[in-house]
Amino acid sequence: MLILECPYCGVKAEETELAAGGEAHLKRFGPGSSDEEFHDYLFMRENPKGVHFERWRHANGCGKWFHAARCTTTLEVFGTYSAQTYEPPQEILDAVTAKRPGWTWRDLK
Repeated sequence: MLILECPYCGVKAEETELAAGGEAHLKRFGPGSSDEEFHDYLFMRENPKGVHFERWRHANGCGKWFHAARCTTTLEVFGTYSAQTYEPPQEILDAVTAKRPGWTWRDLK
């Protein structure tokens, strides 16, 4: 069972109390974008084996969206943080690197 801590209300919630929102840190395309850019924004997502950054909503709690860093193969959670960030906080990146030597955030970009 996946357990994530909401960074807003501090509750540790099982995944049944949360709603998954897909990949985090997507570049959004709006008016003036090409059809290909908009298509890729809507449909093309990473599905990595390993470290992944995702959006979650504390549906049965405070209702706020947040981001989580976790491993898709082991369900190990490296941390959660506010959804109003463009990149993961350094302490999350450090937690991932401590468990996965040689891994960098640029690997996912």
